[in-house]
Amino acid sequence: MQEFAQQLLNGLSWGSIYALIALGYTMVYGVLRFINFAHGDVYMVGAFLAYYIAHAVGAGSHPSVAAAALVLLGSMVGCAILGVIIERAAYRPLRRQPRLTVLITAIGVSLLLENAGQLVFGADPKFFPQFIPGRNLSVGGVVVTSHQIVILGVSLLLMAGLHTFVMKTKTGMALRAVSFHREAASLMGIPTDRIISITFAVGSALAAAAGVLVGLSNPKIDPLMGLLPGLKAFVAAVLGGIGNIPGAMIGGLILGVAEVLVSGYISSTLRDAIAFGILIVILLTRPTGLLGRGQVEKV
Repeated sequence: MQEFAQQLLNGLSWGSIYALIALGYTMVYGVLRFINFAHGDVYMVGAFLAYYIAHAVGAGSHPSVAAAALVLLGSMVGCAILGVIIERAAYRPLRRQPRLTVLITAIGVSLLLENAGQLVFGADPKFFPQFIPGRNLSVGGVVVTSHQIVILGVSLLLMAGLHTFVMKTKTGMALRAVSFHREAASLMGIPTDRIISITFAVGSALAAAAGVLVGLSNPKIDPLMGLLPGLKAFVAAVLGGIGNIPGAMIGGLILGVAEVLVSGYISSTLRDAIAFGILIVILLTRPTGLLGRGQVEKV
């Protein structure tokens, strides 16, 4: 029982990271109805921004809560700006083009970020500074690390903040209106272009936070680190119901727990395969996801 609880805790830690990345996919899809496949690489950029900010402020050699908060916020702000730039430069000019064109552009932006990352950051892996000391705490025989506490705490805080932003603020109401019907929202005076930019900024900031949290739990970072987690987070978004914010959160947690349980009780070689197995099953049995709803489109 203790072993299962330990595996469950590890799965929830990874699942919360997947959930943060999946939220970016689902928010963009909810507003623009396309998959931003460059989102996983924004997560990678967030990890590297945190790496350089941490070295600049000396967070690795002098850990503190203030330094950790500065690194996290700096990375989130930097990626929020990057998300807005990507939207305006790559996606906005194609707003009225077929979705396939935008999808191919998203793949191109992903490749651009990956290769630019290797050029700017270097292709060799880097050791992420541990600006939060690693300590172990035993609770009922289950070992909880300080990094897991930080990951779960920050993830829950950000997800709760996003829910409050979307449901309780005027901008969040506008975002929901644009998601429901963009043309009608525009006719009602909502600045749809600005709302779309805010959507990219918020989603990219959450991906950056995920990159920082991953750096704490898995200190090796490299320019291609966003490829597989980005695909898994996309699976999590589809599992929960693409375009549904609570669904993305639930899908990320389910995927993280499933990965760790399969790795611990069946085979570690199946850890990555389980995500795509879940994708096939969910597409065959419930294509709209756990919380998604089918939509009727006029043709």
